Amino acid sequence: MDFTVFFTTFGIIFLAELGDKTQFTVMALATRYPWKRIFIGIAAAFALLNLAAVVVGKLLFAILPIFWIKLVSGGLFLAFGMSTIRNSRFDEAGEEAEEGRLQARGPMMTAFVMILLAELGDKTQLVTASLAAQHDAPLAVFSGSTLALWLVSLLGIFAGRQLTRFIPLPWIHRGAGALFLVFGIIILYQAFAG
Repeated sequence: MDFTVFFTTFGIIFLAELGDKTQFTVMALATRYPWKRIFIGIAAAFALLNLAAVVVGKLLFAILPIFWIKLVSGGLFLAFGMSTIRNSRFDEAGEEAEEGRLQARGPMMTAFVMILLAELGDKTQLVTASLAAQHDAPLAVFSGSTLALWLVSLLGIFAGRQLTRFIPLPWIHRGAGALFLVFGIIILYQAFAG
């Protein structure tokens, strides 16, 4: 493995993803679901996305127009935002019932789909595809990018879980729902403006 390419990729992707909408998505998911389950979904989504970026590279975007990717992603963020705000109405007595309903939906699959659609065609996937095209080191690019995204996600998960110690969960859900709505609107704007 080419460690220069690995560390370069890791650094670029780690810095690009810090504070990104995906990290906020991960933080919000961490307040609703068990962290281990969502991390499995997140890790699988990032591994799949990076594999596609490295193997397919820029061809992916020739086959699947970015407009449709952004349209589906924006719609998903809007739907998840409305659902999160609607579910924030539960008081503390209703939180156990809410947790049961959320777990029935499948935290791993929810996290997988949210991250897959949010990141498909995102800057970090484009950078990963570009680095794979520039360097003859696909394993180093894949490993560096994937590990960077996993680490940023873990940071988001634990930051999200710590918020619940200081801010009531319904308020966190309302804030997360509002963020999802904002991201959905921005993504849809980008789809139609671009």
